[in-house]
Amino acid sequence: MKKTLSVLLAGTMLAGVLAGCGNSNTGSDTDAFKIGGTAPLTGGAAIYGNAVKNGAQIAVDEINAMGGIQFNLNMQDDENDPEKAVNAYNKLMDWGMQISLAATTTKPAEAISVNHNEDRIFGLTPSASSVAVTEGKDNVFQMCFTDPGQGTASADYIAEQNLGEKIAIIYKNDDVFSTGIYEKFMAQADVRGLEIVSVTTFTEASQTDFNVQLSEAQKSGADLLFMPIYYQPASLILNQANAMGYAPKFFGVDGMDGILTMKGFDVSLAEGVMLLTPFNADAEDEKTQNFVKKYKEQFGDVPNQFAADAYDCIYAYKQALEAAGATTDMDYEELCDLMMEQFGSMKFDGLTGEGMTWSNGQVSKSPKGMVIQNGAYVGM
Repeated sequence: MKKTLSVLLAGTMLAGVLAGCGNSNTGSDTDAFKIGGTAPLTGGAAIYGNAVKNGAQIAVDEINAMGGIQFNLNMQDDENDPEKAVNAYNKLMDWGMQISLAATTTKPAEAISVNHNEDRIFGLTPSASSVAVTEGKDNVFQMCFTDPGQGTASADYIAEQNLGEKIAIIYKNDDVFSTGIYEKFMAQADVRGLEIVSVTTFTEASQTDFNVQLSEAQKSGADLLFMPIYYQPASLILNQANAMGYAPKFFGVDGMDGILTMKGFDVSLAEGVMLLTPFNADAEDEKTQNFVKKYKEQFGDVPNQFAADAYDCIYAYKQALEAAGATTDMDYEELCDLMMEQFGSMKFDGLTGEGMTWSNGQVSKSPKGMVIQNGAYVGM
């Protein structure tokens, strides 16, 4: 009998260990809201997924320590793959997810936003910026800027600050983030009277050599290069432009955030690079400084805007749940109705903006113009 009992106990313990593999399920299920999300925790886009996971975890820990509302966070790895994101979403539903951080990157978020809408579970993505994520889905919201919004804002900023007379653009034509920003930038550039002298593209397979694109920009006399892309290819563009002696002004978007902490990159090449971003880790306000300090202590790195947006998501949920009088015994459909009502009417102050509001799932907040000086972001 004792032997049988020991075997049963060992089996139970092993099952518990195995059940925890492959996710970041933290906190107690007891009297806590179950919040889940999918993110690329491994693979080429892992820097974004882990930033989201880490930023959200700091917020959860802070809120749980307050002793009021409690959260249990579960982040599943989707490897930046839409099909795997759907599988991860289904795992979260089996776990008992009540509210969601949706997905971190655009294509997975577009895929599972359909599931959110059909299942009536509220989703608030920190960083998936495509309009397709929220379009036609009344219960899926975004904390980040939309791609079109960034394109319009960038053209406005360049025009208002007189940053360039002749503008070249390099964008990634097989990426919805990049193409979405590019298309709106071009439309607004026409409205603003900006002179676009060169437009070149690249793909996932060709993002190692930019000499052709840079040569065309240089020949066209471009004094500003607009890059609506992520920081990995941008780092190569800066490197190769330096090697060929081409030194225009460089202007990017929030996907550039992270270039200063990229391993192996000479940050001096980013000196003077400008970008629009909702978050500045060097800001001097107490809220930002506390967040950056905790992030560095726990994860040994400087948080980017993905981490800050995720942090804001958790606190926005806290505000909405408290204002709605929500309780943990409510099912996800009840909570969905309450969250739609709250996010449709409330204002929220966070790391990435003050007085944030939402309309049709899209957030309204002001971008910040930043320039890199001496290896740090400085407000323009």
